[in-house]
Amino acid sequence: MQNKVVHTVARAMQEAGAATVRFNFRGVGASEGQHDRGVGELADALAVTEWTRRHFDCDALWLGGFSFGAATALQAAARGARPAKLVTIAPPVGRIITEPVPRPDCPWLIVQGDQDELIDIEAVRTWARSFAPEPELTVIAGAEHFFHGKLGELRSGVLAFLRKT
Repeated sequence: MQNKVVHTVARAMQEAGAATVRFNFRGVGASEGQHDRGVGELADALAVTEWTRRHFDCDALWLGGFSFGAATALQAAARGARPAKLVTIAPPVGRIITEPVPRPDCPWLIVQGDQDELIDIEAVRTWARSFAPEPELTVIAGAEHFFHGKLGELRSGVLAFLRKT
């Protein structure tokens, strides 16, 4: 929740006109519970999306996540979160995302650095091409996993995607 990538994406969403909710998964920071290998974290994400809809009295929401959070957001989109738009930053293809996942039924942006030391850019490209329709893929040249020195480009790419009709 305190990660600079997460902050950057949340600010881009706010700039595009959305209220934002950031949260820690179970066992992270001051959150109760223990890491649950994605099962409990998916439940957390779905609970937060339902809380957000009630709290802000809205049906449409944008869903985003970074790394592990990207994998969880993608699963949540397929299991009832019903996002109007999905933003996945450095999705952990080949690490956490190892099984086929259904394509979300919404506009979907993937942002990946071409120098990511954890996630292979070619694996992400191949994975993105496996969907029909393909998600929008933005590759940031020179960006590694935490987008050091590239947060402005990350923000601009996310903002451009969100401002599309």
